[in-house]
Amino acid sequence: MEKILLQIAAELKARPAQVQAAVSLLDGGATVPFIARYRKEATDGLDDIQLRELEARLGYLRELEDRREAVLKSIAEQGKLTPQLQAAIEAAPTKQDLEDLYLPYKQKRRTKGMIAREAGLEPLADKLFADPTLDPMTEAAAFINADAGFADAFAVVDGVRDLLSERWAEDAALVGKLREWLWAEGLLRSKLVEGKDPNNADHAKFRDYFEYDEPIRTVPSHRALAVFRGRTQEILDAKLVLDEEVVPGQPTLAEGRIAGHLGWRHAKRVGDELIRKTIAWTWKVKLSMSLERDLFARLREDAEKVAIKVFAENLRDLLLAAPAGKRVVMGLDPGIRTGVKVAVVSDTGKVLDTHTVYPHEPRKDWEGSIHTLGRLCATHGVNLIAIGNGTASRETDKLAGDLIKRIQQLAPGTFIEKVVVSEAGASVYSASEFASKELPDLDVSLRGAVSIARRLQDPLAELVKIDPKSIGVGQYQHDVNQSELARTLDTVIEDCVNSVGVDLNTASAPLLAQVSGLSNAVAASIVRWRDANGAFRNRQQLMDVAGLGAKTFELAAGFLRIRGGDNPLDFSGVHPETYPLVQRMAEKLGRPAGELMGKSDVIRTLKPEAFADEKFGAITVKDILAELEKPGRDPRPDFKVARFNDGVEDIKDLQPGMTLEGTVSNVAQFGAFVDLGVHQDGLIHVSQLSNKFVTDAREVVKTGDIVKVKVLEVDLSRQRISLTMKLDAPTGAKAQAARGDNNYRPAARGERPQGGGQRQADTPSAMAAAFAKLKR
Repeated sequence: MEKILLQIAAELKARPAQVQAAVSLLDGGATVPFIARYRKEATDGLDDIQLRELEARLGYLRELEDRREAVLKSIAEQGKLTPQLQAAIEAAPTKQDLEDLYLPYKQKRRTKGMIAREAGLEPLADKLFADPTLDPMTEAAAFINADAGFADAFAVVDGVRDLLSERWAEDAALVGKLREWLWAEGLLRSKLVEGKDPNNADHAKFRDYFEYDEPIRTVPSHRALAVFRGRTQEILDAKLVLDEEVVPGQPTLAEGRIAGHLGWRHAKRVGDELIRKTIAWTWKVKLSMSLERDLFARLREDAEKVAIKVFAENLRDLLLAAPAGKRVVMGLDPGIRTGVKVAVVSDTGKVLDTHTVYPHEPRKDWEGSIHTLGRLCATHGVNLIAIGNGTASRETDKLAGDLIKRIQQLAPGTFIEKVVVSEAGASVYSASEFASKELPDLDVSLRGAVSIARRLQDPLAELVKIDPKSIGVGQYQHDVNQSELARTLDTVIEDCVNSVGVDLNTASAPLLAQVSGLSNAVAASIVRWRDANGAFRNRQQLMDVAGLGAKTFELAAGFLRIRGGDNPLDFSGVHPETYPLVQRMAEKLGRPAGELMGKSDVIRTLKPEAFADEKFGAITVKDILAELEKPGRDPRPDFKVARFNDGVEDIKDLQPGMTLEGTVSNVAQFGAFVDLGVHQDGLIHVSQLSNKFVTDAREVVKTGDIVKVKVLEVDLSRQRISLTMKLDAPTGAKAQAARGDNNYRPAARGERPQGGGQRQADTPSAMAAAFAKLKR
């Protein structure tokens, strides 16, 4: 354990004592949000990002140590554990290195090399390799053993080849060197599987990879996952290759590396040809495919990490998007023939009314729809309209615009806003078990409108009810490790919920279940207690909830807020365990604790050191003072909406050079997708985000941002919109002409990038690939 602590401390650039404290807390059942917020004293200020990394590495290193112990035990039981081997195993830094060392001792089916060893050919093999001046056929004659399967000298020599090649293929040092060399020098090459139609619609999605190669070490995540998906679908053939011209009879680069490791070179001695062929056999039969699998696994693992990280960051941005707050909202779930589903929710999210209107084909009841929506607005005091961004979104947005205009004509000064919001996942929520319990009296089709309205009021509270993989902010999400994706997204949701805090008296069970320390069962118990006893008056009442004990209370209480309760501190992020400390502050100032909240001028007269003690030090006191200054503060930004241009309702309405406002709907390393309200998101390629060089789109934008963009190109046939945030950039034909310079040079088919390994920015193929990924 000490070894693990020291390694994690070095990786995090933290002190071992900090890591030890964090591990002890985690092992004791504490959550990362709780440790990051309320145990800074113990960890000396490790933040949630460091703690998440610590938690992940702790799990990996513990698994590594368990495996190391099992490997040592297995080899020892075989009587083959030497001091040198034990030292190498104990020093192995990764699971891969450990498995390389264990490979020769792993129980496996009988191989040709084993059979040769059992027949007593090992002394001959050692002799021929040590002295290539010996004639293999002559020496082999003495080892002929028909009963063991070696009836003549040729069979014996083949046995020597099998024995040596197996030995070399299990040489951990050699395998490790070759693996790292191939990672540094190898190319990922893909092509269309022979016989496949390149014009087939399913195949055409992978057109950029029909003749593609790139250094494997520099392949970006999205390209790696695209190639692997094409390979899985048997559309692409992918291989690991070296940039060399193979000459028959001459050793390849890989064979030369093996020979160098063995300390052998061809000197035209009588035994050299056997060794040369054995080395070639070792590479071709034993190592080339296994190393390709290893490196493809490494590439996939790295690519999945990036994809999961991008998904997690997009999800975090979406969950922490600005809430509209306590406003009465009308949700419109657009539809053509089935009508527009309408739901009005109160400022606390309660469903007040529902309806269905038919402004579009085939009924085209525009006036009737305006009348119904206007009545609902007047009856319930609607001041915000949320419009789902699905089919008929733009037409329904126009309907809402007409409604607002007429209301303002009839009642000047009335202020109603309309916002187009992502409806991704609304249908999943509508059909979910939770929705049927939460809205039992509503038809499934109307529940979507409720979700659309509520996610504008409080995105975090509503979106936690939906599987994050259904929210539409990830790419290649079905191609990555599903358990790792789920684990990562769960931690994002947990961190977001606890950073904002939860209203104990209005939160749903799914939202409560994300609070530090609360399980689904305990969250459901809280809701049942609330339904039976009414609103919680203070945090201490949580101890009356079935299944909620002292430890759970400790982990959860600080993140649960009570508005208008018995104790003003219950609405803040101050933990109940420190209420006595706040009372000491109040006594020092001669006023009730409740009167300290929000009084910056008063609070800043207090010195943290004066209230620190053995249990709660200066770090904790500073956090308490900061919370008292802004009790229950929400870390999310202020609410604002994008303004879509009038007259721009369809991709056909777009023209190069137009300047528009839109909302960033998704972000990847290669660029950002923007909802312009025309049913098709546009792409800002990473090269078009800024006048300065950008390697990752998230350096400039994040999901939910409202941005001003200019249309570069519109491809109606492929439904693609190219955008730029460089508002002085050339558009249309001028943009195409600009691609003659170094920044826009199209890469030749199959061309390998120079130096950094990434294709030139914003090539047509790069843009096409990016758009293709949006559809996937």
